[in-house]
Amino acid sequence: LKDEDWAYGWQKYYQPMAVGERMYIVPEWERGKPVPQGRTAVYLNPGLTFGTGSHASTQLCLGLLEGRVIPRQKVLDLGCGSGILSVAALNLGAVEAVGVDIDPKAVGVAYENAQLNGIGRDRYTVRAGDVLSDAGLVEELVQAGPYEIVLANIVSDVIIPLSAQVHRFLAPGGTFLCSGIIDSRADEVADALEKNGLEILERLERDGWCALAARAGRPG
Repeated sequence: LKDEDWAYGWQKYYQPMAVGERMYIVPEWERGKPVPQGRTAVYLNPGLTFGTGSHASTQLCLGLLEGRVIPRQKVLDLGCGSGILSVAALNLGAVEAVGVDIDPKAVGVAYENAQLNGIGRDRYTVRAGDVLSDAGLVEELVQAGPYEIVLANIVSDVIIPLSAQVHRFLAPGGTFLCSGIIDSRADEVADALEKNGLEILERLERDGWCALAARAGRPG
C-alpha cells in the first residue's frame, strides 16, 4: 500500500457541500474558503460523530429546517449527535438551542462544533440522556422551553413513542421536524404523529429515507 498519513488521509473525502436552498456544510479544515453567495455556512469536524451532513436523513431534516427558522426562536434538538441541526438553526437565526443525545460523547462534540461557528454556551446547551426514560431530564427540558422547533433525526422506533410527549416541549403552533425514517415506515410514523395531535405539514423523501414536518395544535 502507498505510504500515506492515514490520520488525515480520510479528510479528502469530505468537501464542502450545499444542502437545500440555504445551507453550506464546511469541514473545519476548509474554513476560510469562500462561501457561495446566499448560503449560510455551518462549520463541522466530521470525524467526531454521526451528523456530517452527508446522510440523506440529515439533509432532509436540514431542508425542512431552513425554511422554518426565524429570529428569536428557541430550538430543541433530540438525538443531536454532532450538533449539526441545532448549530444550523442558530446560524440561521434561532436565538437559543438545546441539544440532547443518549451518547455522553456527543456533549463535547456538539459543544466543539458550536464553538467552530462562534456559538457559546450562553446560547447553546447540550445534555446527555434519554427523554423516553429520564423523567428528570424531561422536566429540565420543559422548564427551559417551550420551543418553536423540536428536531429529532433519530429512528422510527424512537420517534413513534416520542410523538406522545413532544407536545410538552413545543410552543403552541410550534413545529416538530423528524427524520431518520425508513420510507417503508413513513406512514406508520405519520399516523403516530396525527394520533398524538400533530398536523402533518410536509413530507420529504430521498434515497429510501423520509422526513416529516408536523405542527402542534393551538390551545382551544
